[in-house]
Amino acid sequence: MDILGISSFYHDSAACLVRDGRILAAAQEERFTRKKHDPRFPAGAIKYCLEEGGISARDLDYAVFYDKPFLTFERLLMSYLTVAPKGLRSWLEAMPLWLGKKLYIPKVVQKETGYEGDVLFTEHHEAHAASSFYPSPFDEAAILTIDGVGEWATASYGFGKDKDITLIKELHFPDSLGLLYSSFTYFTGFRVNSGEYKLMGLAPYGVPRYKDLILSELIDVKEDGSIRLNLSYFDFLGGLRMTNRRFSRLFKGPPRKPETEITQREMDIAASIQVVTEDVFMKMARHVHNETGRKNLCLAGGVALNCVANGRVLREGPFENIWIQPAAGDAGGAMGAALSVWHRYLGNERPDPKGYDTPQGSYLGPSFSNEAVKAFLDEKGYPYHDLDSGGRGSLIAEQIAEGKIVGYMAGRMEFGPRALGARSILGDPRRQDTQTVMNLKIKYRESFRPFAPSVLEEKASEYFEMDRPSPYMLLVANIQKDRRFPQSSGDKMPMMERLKVKRSDIPAVTHLDYSARLQTVNQKHKPDYHKVIAEFEKLTGCAVIVNTSFNVRGEPIICTPEDAYRCFMRTEMDVLVMEDCILFKKEQPTWEEKGDWRDELELD
Repeated sequence: MDILGISSFYHDSAACLVRDGRILAAAQEERFTRKKHDPRFPAGAIKYCLEEGGISARDLDYAVFYDKPFLTFERLLMSYLTVAPKGLRSWLEAMPLWLGKKLYIPKVVQKETGYEGDVLFTEHHEAHAASSFYPSPFDEAAILTIDGVGEWATASYGFGKDKDITLIKELHFPDSLGLLYSSFTYFTGFRVNSGEYKLMGLAPYGVPRYKDLILSELIDVKEDGSIRLNLSYFDFLGGLRMTNRRFSRLFKGPPRKPETEITQREMDIAASIQVVTEDVFMKMARHVHNETGRKNLCLAGGVALNCVANGRVLREGPFENIWIQPAAGDAGGAMGAALSVWHRYLGNERPDPKGYDTPQGSYLGPSFSNEAVKAFLDEKGYPYHDLDSGGRGSLIAEQIAEGKIVGYMAGRMEFGPRALGARSILGDPRRQDTQTVMNLKIKYRESFRPFAPSVLEEKASEYFEMDRPSPYMLLVANIQKDRRFPQSSGDKMPMMERLKVKRSDIPAVTHLDYSARLQTVNQKHKPDYHKVIAEFEKLTGCAVIVNTSFNVRGEPIICTPEDAYRCFMRTEMDVLVMEDCILFKKEQPTWEEKGDWRDELELD
C-alpha cells in the first residue's frame, strides 16, 4: 500500500512516500526548484517520490495533506476581524492564494499529479506528533510539538504507544513560543522562518540583559510552560510585520535592517530570547513528563530545530532519552501525515522499533550512480579522476588534512535542513582559519556563524560531553574540558576579534561558549562518510571533521551533480567529490557566468 504525504503553501513544501508503513522516500521541494524554503506545491518532490517507488500517481492508495486548510482559514479570518480595518492590506495579499488553491487542496493535488482518489487531511500538530513518534526508536514515549502555528495550535503534547497516539492538550494562537522567537528573528534583521538558527548562533556573543524585560513586558509564563503574549507589542495578528513601534521603543531603537552591522544590542537580544525560549521549553518538558509519566520524549515542530534548547532538555530534563524528528519543521509534516494515515486511520500495527529509528539516517532523497555522475562530467568535458574503493576514503582525508575545502556528494540526499555527509562541504577542524575561510570564501555568509563537527560515533565522548548518538545534528554539547583553551570574558572585544580567539584543539567547530552542534557518524547509516573520518583520524589523530551544508547562502542544499559542480565553481572550494569521482579546481576550465549570480539569491 502506497501513501503520499504532502506539505505545502506555507514554507518548506515537501513530499513523502510511505509503502506498507516503511518510509520509502522524502524530499523538500526547494531542492528541485532551487528556491530556498519554496512554499509552492511540491510537484518536483512528488515526482521524485513516485519515481523512487516505481509507481505513478494513479497507483497511490491514499494522498494526505498535513494541515486542515479550513481551520487555518478560520483562524486567519478571525484574526483579521479582530484587528480590522488594520489588517486589510495583509488580508488582500493573502486572499488570492487562499481562494485560488489553499481551500481547494483535493483539486490541486488531482490536477498537479493525476491522482484520482480521495485526499485525506491530518491536523498540523497531529502530523508533527506522528512524524516524531512513529519513526522514533521507542515503543512508547511522551510527545511534545512546538512551532509558530498550525491551524489554531501552537504547541501540543500527548503520548504514543505502539500504533496509537493520544494528544492531550494544545496551546492556541496567538500565544506561541515559535512566533515569539520569530518576532525577535525579524527584529534582529533576519528572515522569519529561515533565520531563526542565525539568532541562535548569535546568542553566545551576547549577555541576556533583556531577559527580565521580556518576561515582564512581552510574555507571561506559567509553571506548566503555557504562555500568554502581550499582543500590544506585536503586529503579526493582522499586519505585514512581526513587531510594532512599541516593541521598538521597548528595545530603544528600530529593528536592525538586514545586511547592516550587527551591534551589541542584537547580540544581547539574541542571548536574552534564547534563554527565555530554553526556560519555557524546560517548563513544558517537565510538565509533559509529569502528565504522561513516560521516560522517553519525542519532539517535532520548528522550535525543535533549536538544538541548544534540545541539548539542555537532554542534560537537565526529566526524560532519560529524547528523539527529534530530523525534518522537525513543516517539511516533516509530509512524513507525519503519511504515517498517521497508515497507523491511525488504517489501524496498522507499528513494528517493534528495537531501539533503532526508521528514517534510514534521514538519507531519503535522490541519489545518482557513479555512471550518471561520469556521464554528466564527460558530456560537459569537465576533467576528473576515478577513486578506487580501497583508497577512496584516505585520498579524501588527505585533501582535508592538507587544509583543502572539499565538496562532498555521495548517496541519497538528506531530508531536513541539515547536511549529514551526503551533500556536505568538509574541512579540517584543527585549523584556526577554517571557519573564516568557509564562511567568507565558500558560504558567503555572516562570519559569526559556527560550523558543526562530524565525529565518529564511537569516539564522540572523547571530544564532547555527550554520552549518546546525535546523528541528525540536533543536539548541542560542550567540548570536553581537557580540550578547551582558556579565554578572557571578551565583553569589550569586538565580534571579529572574538572570532579569532582559539578556544580548543578543534577551533573551527568550537563556538564562543565551548559548545558544538555535533553529528555522530556510524558505519551502518553512512559507511562512506564514516570511512573518510576514520582515515582522517589515522592521518591526524583527530576523529572530527568540519561539516557544513553544500550550498552558498541564500541557496538550497545541492541535489544533483549539476548543482554540485556549479556551487564548486562559483566558490573557492578546492576539491569536489561526487560518488567515486574527484575533481580538482586547478584542473577545471574557466567558469563563465553572466552577471553576478549572487544577485539572484534570496539572502536571509
